[in-house]
Amino acid sequence: MILRTIAALVTLGFASATLAQAPAAPAARKNIPMFCTNCHKADANEVFGAFEGAAFKSQSIQLKIDGATEIVRFDKNALKVIDAGEPKKPEALSDIRKGHETKIAFVEKDGVKTATEIRFKGPIKIAPEKLVKYDEVAALVAKGPEAGNYMLVDSRPLPRVQEGTIPTAVNIPFSTKGFDDLARKMLPADKAKRVIFFCQGITCMLSPNSLRRAEAMGYTNLKVYREGWPEWTTKNVGVLAAAHLKDAWIAKAIPHVLIDARSPAEMQAGFVPGAVSVEPSRIAKALGEFPAKDLKAPIMVYDGGDGKAAMTVAQAITKAGYSFVTVIPGGFAGWKAAGYDLYAGQASTRVAYVPKPRPGDIGIDAFKALAATTPADTLILDVRNQDEANAGMIKGAKLIPDEELLSRLGELPRDKRIVAHCATGVRAEMAYHKLKEKGYNVAFVKGDIAIDKSGKLTITPN
Repeated sequence: MILRTIAALVTLGFASATLAQAPAAPAARKNIPMFCTNCHKADANEVFGAFEGAAFKSQSIQLKIDGATEIVRFDKNALKVIDAGEPKKPEALSDIRKGHETKIAFVEKDGVKTATEIRFKGPIKIAPEKLVKYDEVAALVAKGPEAGNYMLVDSRPLPRVQEGTIPTAVNIPFSTKGFDDLARKMLPADKAKRVIFFCQGITCMLSPNSLRRAEAMGYTNLKVYREGWPEWTTKNVGVLAAAHLKDAWIAKAIPHVLIDARSPAEMQAGFVPGAVSVEPSRIAKALGEFPAKDLKAPIMVYDGGDGKAAMTVAQAITKAGYSFVTVIPGGFAGWKAAGYDLYAGQASTRVAYVPKPRPGDIGIDAFKALAATTPADTLILDVRNQDEANAGMIKGAKLIPDEELLSRLGELPRDKRIVAHCATGVRAEMAYHKLKEKGYNVAFVKGDIAIDKSGKLTITPN
């Protein structure tokens, strides 16, 4: 495979004394992720986001809007569910994948949003002759832009490109403003040259919109790789610029696996912070130490600089069934030349990955300790329904079903830490966000929980 280029281009006065003393108005809650504003606009009674899950016992839906969480109630006897244009029964919410793009229409009363309709985005509609499949894209990438006579364009915004992109891709992020000017500068002068756009998968409109804008500019040989980055990363190795590794992963302490394909002896003179040594000759054995595939750990690989050893290791990891594997073009030589921080000395050879817990999740071990001996300054809040609690409760816990929580806030202490649990963690996380918004010191636990009549707790990861 030829790794030639990767580009990621991105391109008050003083109030009166009276006003200055007035409390600041609360910041308006976001009702649409930044990524979605490239193509959509949310009305006042709508909210867009990534589907996190639905709790049928409390009849609540959880959405993620960038870094924020939105909880919307629903009545399963009245809710309309539309999945890819097809009406579904509300029970279908149990089968919707986490992260699916979602739009909810709601009515609001007394600060509580109740969904009237939830729509899940379906595959984009584009003429078949405008589509290109993975095999053709992979063959072109293997040749490189010059031999293959093509330009591959990543239409996603910078934060997505910082997660990785397809080798040889140039980033021209689509937006309703500014795309045309950037495209005129970056698209090939030859308007008959093959240009392939891709973005974040079959429901993403960024690449089709890029194609339509380029057609209006007079380009005649345009295609869309509709499956885009999500499919590529399950079948092949991506690339990640060294600057993106530094700024978007290491500097932000986002968990990842970073592999140096050189030997420990070669790494003694310097290596990228956090890297472990896995030479090509050792990758088969090392795979036995890798994190479970369902954790979806981001895996980055680099070598001394020419990319050959890194690609060998990365391809072996991808063939073993891991997705989200990228190589760092330029390797250690490029990292060092850029003046980025280095570690020196003995490098580890053991791969380790600890996923970052969800905000508010205290972890199973900590919760077990609380259940065994609950400190005086802590309240365990059971947000299951009464019929579930009848089978058994943790000694000293307080039962308030999640659906009753907002109407019974007066029963909760302000001077204690509150730790919520349910049967799986879904409702407990929803309770966490509700109480967090109301100013409580709150946490929750995620896991499959069973409690017998004696109060004995059994909890396992899920």
